Amino acid sequence: MIQDISAAVIWCLALCLLPDLKRRKDQSILVAAVTIATALTLNVDRIYLAGDQLLGNRNFLDLIANIFMVVGIYFLSRAILRAADVSETVDIHNRAGLSVLGLVVVALVVSFSLVDAPRTSTAFMRDFGSQWPAAVYSSVQFLYIGAVVAITGFTCFRFRGEMAKPYFRVAFMFIVVGCALAVVLVLAVLGMDVLHLMGELEAMTRLSFVYDAAEVGAMVFLCMGLALPPVARRLERRSDARAAAVLVERLAGPWDRITSERSEIRLDLAQTAIDRHDAPKRRLHRMLVEIQDALFVDPHLAQLLTQDDLDVLREAEQHLGARFAGSGHRRPGLLSRKGETTP
Repeated sequence: MIQDISAAVIWCLALCLLPDLKRRKDQSILVAAVTIATALTLNVDRIYLAGDQLLGNRNFLDLIANIFMVVGIYFLSRAILRAADVSETVDIHNRAGLSVLGLVVVALVVSFSLVDAPRTSTAFMRDFGSQWPAAVYSSVQFLYIGAVVAITGFTCFRFRGEMAKPYFRVAFMFIVVGCALAVVLVLAVLGMDVLHLMGELEAMTRLSFVYDAAEVGAMVFLCMGLALPPVARRLERRSDARAAAVLVERLAGPWDRITSERSEIRLDLAQTAIDRHDAPKRRLHRMLVEIQDALFVDPHLAQLLTQDDLDVLREAEQHLGARFAGSGHRRPGLLSRKGETTP
């Protein structure tokens, strides 16, 4: 049941990330979500039994799932660290991280091959964890996960105050909590491995409840932290598009009066469909540029602008964060008194 919940939470994260697939240059977070979700899904009892039967009933699916998990954790950490720290040292750490990941995968394969596991088991460590190779197999995986999430959580906590957007700061705190719970999960696993080797099965069972709670908590907080920024950005873009669309409508009157004599460069509003969130903003920017150009050529056109028109122009510029000088256009006196222009 725990695996089902964890897998469902991670798949929900992947679905939250899909709409921004084309906007993101770095797809590490999506790769991580899909890889970890796949690892957890392979451990769902029904899927595990069917899949391992196809592989010869030797628990190879457990090895495959665990390799997917450590690979997913690597990409998850890389995505979070890049978001937190944009310095060049992150790329250096990524190269070192890939080398460590390779060693971990080799260690998993070698230790798994030494475990005597003659039958399919949906509880691999409970059934075979009394063997030293199995304890090494488990410990290598979770020591790696613990080290990676501890570094990731510390980095997020360190850089949380430098995030410009409030939702990024909240997201980083969710990730910090998720990483802390993941460390608790790792400590629980290591404790269970030791107790199993010692034959303390009752104590191991009690500790497994800590593991279950920490796993669900870590997945929930990590997914909330990772899903919050893209969801918040989409909501922000939609709100921005609605505001820009309103300004386009309000600006249509002054734009028409100012540019009526310059039809050859006018924007064809009828052919500019708002089919994307940034389309209204692009349209608004184009209208402002055309008004600027017309006033620059003929400053007397400013007399056609009312105070309401000037207020709309001011709102439009503020909405766009207009820096017309940086775009190669000389900025006329749109916001000066009617009939006056600035040099």
